[in-house]
Amino acid sequence: MRSASPLAPAELRGNRLWMRNYTISLRSWHNRKKLLREGGYAMKQEKAYYHLPGLFEFYELYREFLPLFRAHREYFYDWCDIGSIYGAPADCVWGGGRAGFGEHDPKEVLALTREYGISARLTFSNSLLREEHLSDKKCNALCALFEQENPVQSGVIVHSELLLNYLKTHYPQLYFVSSTTKVLTEFQQLRAETAREEFRYVVPDFRLNKAFGELDSLTQEQKDKVEFLCNECCWVGCRDRKRCYENVSRKNLGEACPDHICHAPGAEEGYRFSKAMENPEFIGIRDIQDVYMPMGFSNFKIEGRGLGSALVLEFLLYYMTKPEYQLHVREAIYLDNMLDLF
Repeated sequence: MRSASPLAPAELRGNRLWMRNYTISLRSWHNRKKLLREGGYAMKQEKAYYHLPGLFEFYELYREFLPLFRAHREYFYDWCDIGSIYGAPADCVWGGGRAGFGEHDPKEVLALTREYGISARLTFSNSLLREEHLSDKKCNALCALFEQENPVQSGVIVHSELLLNYLKTHYPQLYFVSSTTKVLTEFQQLRAETAREEFRYVVPDFRLNKAFGELDSLTQEQKDKVEFLCNECCWVGCRDRKRCYENVSRKNLGEACPDHICHAPGAEEGYRFSKAMENPEFIGIRDIQDVYMPMGFSNFKIEGRGLGSALVLEFLLYYMTKPEYQLHVREAIYLDNMLDLF
């Protein structure tokens, strides 16, 4: 199956600067395909690692999925594995990105990830934290719990420099992920962020997903840090992404503020995976295998904390499950359990 050339979105084809960068990236994409055919990649990755949504929010789904993933590995692609599961409980002041709604007991959540050797990440990406928020008892207790000795190290997804410095001092056994809520849309921002020693991973804005020429200029150490957001449904021309994330941050701080109203084309439809697949920055399984892994990249984030379990299951089926076994997995999840996926 051939990978199609990435297409420029129609609404941006009149933007000269965007089209110039797009043309450079497209030329690099075709050169990369040629090199791939000729066996020209020395740093090809053998394994892709997915960072999955809903650590607290979809605990019940993972409680059913992870045993299946272990017991029937033949159902799933052998070139991928689970790198981490991320999320945050409801009412976390440090939370960001999406309004948390997970209610499950943190000790049980952590026990599940430990049982299956998967890193657990706390999504503490609030961008508007102040000094007085650092003493929050609930968030500190979570960090203390997740920092405890664990065969697989736990991490924190962070935006605020204030919070990052606090965590480095008080919870040095955690690793740190630079949040996509920083909206790093300029490649030099990404290069600088991946050069920072305190970050093990960096999630750039999804609009850098296809900047292949620039991405290939990173060192292998920097490539190992880049974690691509694969299935974003947001409009590629959106200029309100930071304000949208800031609105969530304000709500998590308990501030009274109106909801952010998205004016992007088709926003009223909400998230649809089929729509995400049409996004020019979408990363599918063929892209991962044929382009990103040969380039030396191995980390891929799947969004979905604010969505339902049924849709997250579809992500697990598409990205991890062989087509001939997808029905088996669906039946095991839907029919063998009393899980409320909707």
